[in-house]
Parts: sequence; C-alpha cells; structure tokens
Amino acid sequence: MSRLDRRSTLAAAAAGLIAAPHVARAQPARRWRMVTAWPKNLPGPGFSAQRIADRIATLSAGRIAVQVFAAGELVPAFAVQEAVGNATVELGHTASFFGIGREPASAFFTAIPFGFTPAEHAAWILEGGGQALWDETSARFGFKPLMGGNTGVSMGGWFRRELQSAEDVKGLKIRMVGLGAELFQRLGATALAVPPADIYPALERGAIDAAEFTAPGADIQLGLYRVAPFYYAPGFNKPNGSSEFLVNKAVWDALEPELKAVVEAACLAELTVALAEIERLNMEALAVLVASHGVKLRGFPTDMLSLARRHAADLVRDLGTRSPMAGKVAESYTAFQARVAPWTRVSLHAALGAREA
Repeated sequence: MSRLDRRSTLAAAAAGLIAAPHVARAQPARRWRMVTAWPKNLPGPGFSAQRIADRIATLSAGRIAVQVFAAGELVPAFAVQEAVGNATVELGHTASFFGIGREPASAFFTAIPFGFTPAEHAAWILEGGGQALWDETSARFGFKPLMGGNTGVSMGGWFRRELQSAEDVKGLKIRMVGLGAELFQRLGATALAVPPADIYPALERGAIDAAEFTAPGADIQLGLYRVAPFYYAPGFNKPNGSSEFLVNKAVWDALEPELKAVVEAACLAELTVALAEIERLNMEALAVLVASHGVKLRGFPTDMLSLARRHAADLVRDLGTRSPMAGKVAESYTAFQARVAPWTRVSLHAALGAREA
C-alpha cells in the first residue's frame, strides 16, 4: 500500500468511526494508561499527551479510554520507554533521545544538533523512510513509536551569567539531553540529564549553571527566568522538538486495523495542532518574559557557534559508529538532509531573509 493510500485509509477509518458511533460502542472498551516524561499540564508536550488521549477516545467512540499520568505519578520521567516496553503500561509520551543510552540511533528521532527543522523532520519520518527505521529501532525494546506532537525550534537555554566567547562555556554545568549534551561536553561543559520537573530546583540551588528545555511557551511554566536571566539563541542543539508517542508492541500488534488507524490519525492530527499552538505560546511567552520579567535575550558568541558546528559534524559521524542501527539511521538521516537542504535554502531561509531585510 502506498503512503497516499495509507493516509486515505487513516482518514476514512477515523471518519467512519465518528459517523457510526452506535457500532463502535457495541464493542468492549479498552482502558489504557499513558505515562509521560512531563510535569502535569506542561504547555507543549504535556498538552500534546492529553490531547492525543482525548482524541483517541473520541475517534474510537469510546472503544479506547486513556488515562494520562504525569512524570513521577507512576514511573520516573526517564523511565517511560521501559514502562511501555515491559508492559507496565500500554502507552507513553516522551522524547526518543531519552533512550540514547540503550540505543544511540534513538537520538535521530527527536533532534540532532544543526539538524532538521520540524518540517524537514516530519518529511523524513513520513516521506523519507524514517518511520520504518524508527519502528525497526524500537521493536526490540517492545514498543511501537509515532510522532506525538512537536515543540518546534528550541531556544539555546537559560544561563545564570552572560557568555562572551567559547571560553566561557568551559566548566559550565548545564542541563541538556540527547546529542546536545554530548556537544556541550565537547565544548568543555558538563552536561547533566535533569528531569524537567527538577530543572528549576537544580538551577536555584546552584547544582547547574544553565539549562535548556524547549522554548518560551513551555520554559515560562518552569520559571527558569527567576534564577537564570540570560536567554540564549539559537537552539542549535535542538532545532526540532518531535515528541515520541509509544504503544506497547504486543498491544499494538493485537489491535484491530481500524483502531490502529485511529491511533495513527490522533498522532498525525497532534503534529499539526502542536506546532500551531507552540508558535502562539512562544510569541506570547517571549513578550511577557522580556517586558515583565526582565529576561535578557542574547545570541551565542560567534566563535562558540563555529566551534559547535564543527564538533556537531564529528559527533554525528561518531554516533553512526556506535551500533549497527545507529549507522543505518545516520545514513538515511544525513542523505535526506543533503537532499532537502537546497530546497530549504531557497525557500524558507531565503523568504525569512527577505522578510527581515
């Protein structure tokens, strides 16, 4: 079945379930639990997790009911993949690069430093073979992955003191996850994988000197501006923020085709809604942060960006050698980036340059 046929099937299945609820309600209800890596009601990924749960219930006309749990309520923030894979729960909402320690290829399905934009990432997953590679990467861990929203382009992070050059990064303790963490370590910093709910306390007590999470719309909720007033751009470490929605593989494999279509349609819809919402939240939050909270916007020093770009290229090459799967995914990712970059350059990059000029 072609990708176009598959999309048409998803849409038809979802529409059919909505149009004929009396048929769907005759089926026994499934009650699933979804654990997340996020604090309760966190703008961005927390909102996405709840909306996907609600959308699955609606599109299935009650055949599937999903209860959402915040990080720490059932499992810790960084244990979502394990909980879904070992069938502690049926569903999860997290970020794939939290699993980089178990499988290095996991990093590619969230973000790579100086890598895909959100639109490029979606194109690779949906049209460039990325989903098949993601399925293959995840199968041995016991779950089926799907894109579960996107927090867009990230900021570079919150810093307690201003950076003047690449030298100022050396010795910093920064909250960072994924390949961005390794990149900052190559720049001389110490990167720590602090769960989202613990970032503010760690900054406040001085356990870390800086922290990156996502962008203003979610960051403002964490209150990081109160203890780290310098807000840096660009988010070269995470230019894309794809969330990972997980279904236990045995649960997924046993699911009827029409309910698989419901889950896939719910996630595809969230990709659109999440990106639209985060643009609004980011623009509103940024204005408040600057005007009401005295946040100081800064750009990373030029020499630091140049050094980071060189290290990032080496890091991606190195990542591809860490496992057979990482090598396979890295080849696909870098080949697609080489193909899409010329179009991005003459379309989005040129349009923004013209608009700003």
